Amino acid sequence: MPLTPEMPKFDPEYVATLREVLAIAVEQIAEEHRTPATKAMMAQVIVQTAAKGVTDAHALVNHAVRAGEIGAP
Repeated sequence: MPLTPEMPKFDPEYVATLREVLAIAVEQIAEEHRTPATKAMMAQVIVQTAAKGVTDAHALVNHAVRAGEIGAP
């Protein structure tokens, strides 16, 4: 039995959409928080949220923005 749940496999078109969602979300956080670490954290939130079945782009952006508002630790 795997220790972590399997992540769903996203097709290339959906991955491109998730990248667009990330780009939109990054534009909505303060510039001082737009670090590679924060972007990675936001990308992780987007993928995890999408894996739970959330497909609405606005919802994905909102989850990512909330995660990136204070920057990565």
